[in-house]
Amino acid sequence: MLKSLFNWKVLLNLLVAIAVFVGLVWLTFRWLEYHTKHGQETPVPNVVNKSVYEAVKILEDAGLEYSVDSATYDPKYRAFQVLKMSPFAGSRVKDGRAIELRVNPRTWAPVAIPDVINKYSGLAFQRITQVGLKVGDTIFEPSIQKDAIIRVLFKGNAVKPGTLIPRFSTIDVVVGSGPMRNISIPNVVGLTVKEARGVIARSMFEVGLVEHDDGSKDESDIIYYQDPASGDVRDQGMQMDLWASKKTPAELSAKIEQLNSIYRMKVDTSLPPVRYEEVPNYQSAPEPVPVAPAPVQRTEPVKTEPKPATTKPAASTTENKPKASASSNTNGGSNNKTPATSTQQPAQKPKAKKVVVE
Repeated sequence: MLKSLFNWKVLLNLLVAIAVFVGLVWLTFRWLEYHTKHGQETPVPNVVNKSVYEAVKILEDAGLEYSVDSATYDPKYRAFQVLKMSPFAGSRVKDGRAIELRVNPRTWAPVAIPDVINKYSGLAFQRITQVGLKVGDTIFEPSIQKDAIIRVLFKGNAVKPGTLIPRFSTIDVVVGSGPMRNISIPNVVGLTVKEARGVIARSMFEVGLVEHDDGSKDESDIIYYQDPASGDVRDQGMQMDLWASKKTPAELSAKIEQLNSIYRMKVDTSLPPVRYEEVPNYQSAPEPVPVAPAPVQRTEPVKTEPKPATTKPAASTTENKPKASASSNTNGGSNNKTPATSTQQPAQKPKAKKVVVE
């Protein structure tokens, strides 16, 4: 067994295998040194605060690769100014190593317009401000959606939600002010269904029920009846029902009469008109306001010494009474008597007595 191991043929094969292994290892390391350029390092030049165009030219001259990435816009720095670099300036890297540059962009990064259509204006304004946009003019337009956002305008043009625009841009919004009142209903009888839809939309109404005579949905059918009738007034957003057919109105006269009996109210004019009479408004006389009686002033009598005086006989009471004179009609045998007229003399005031005080 041992003799077979120390046989010269075995030793020779072993030495050959070792030599092949060492040779492969040496070639592997040599290849790695050549591929990785071991020992060949290049200092990284300082390109911070330079423009991206100058930085790229310097790195290319040094045999270095580069990659450019934009940072958040900072108005304190110039546009396209290099803010950071990795690896840092002064580091030694191998040839072909990529240097990462962080550059200040020209302006703010664009933002997407939020979806605020048909949303309440108060919440919509808050959402627009959160994404970095400003609300400019607020335009009010009649709409059944009161205080809701109808459209968003950027530089006078309507834009859809999700459109990218520069950050801090100003956008205008169109807000609904409520439906318009008392709009005249248009006449769409005789038009096709497609044409009627356009007329109804321009009149700020909506299409309701569309009933085709043959049950189809052909937009080329002719409108022969509508409800409400043309000339009526309705508020904005009300629905208009349509009846369409390929037949002529003369052929559909019975159908039109049937619809009139359902959707058109008839006023009975055979009854006499109702007459209204004004009733005078009697106003009651105002109640008299009670007047407080004036205070009676009392005066004390003056005491005087009595003096004997002669008394005169009192006049007869009959003199002061009025005398009635009756006159009779002396015409032949007439019994007509005129009522007696009485005259009343004013009462005589007593004469003042002269009092002498001694």
